[in-house]
Amino acid sequence: MASLVSAISLVTGILSIVIIADVLVSYILDPYHPVRRFLDNIVQPLLVPIQRILPPVGGLDLSPLVLLILLDLISQALRNILL
Repeated sequence: MASLVSAISLVTGILSIVIIADVLVSYILDPYHPVRRFLDNIVQPLLVPIQRILPPVGGLDLSPLVLLILLDLISQALRNILL
């Protein structure tokens, strides 16, 4: 069980870093840059359902923040169930 909890924490941490990196490179890199396309391919499928529900506020897309919060809540719930 402890290794499963560790794996959940590891995956959650990596995914959080990927989400933050995607947000940061979206300000810097061209949309067709290979690094940005790689990160977008990972993150966008997770963001699209949130973006359908949560429209941009004042031109600001809050869906990555909501995704990070949901990811943390799901991770905590899974860890509590397994421990």
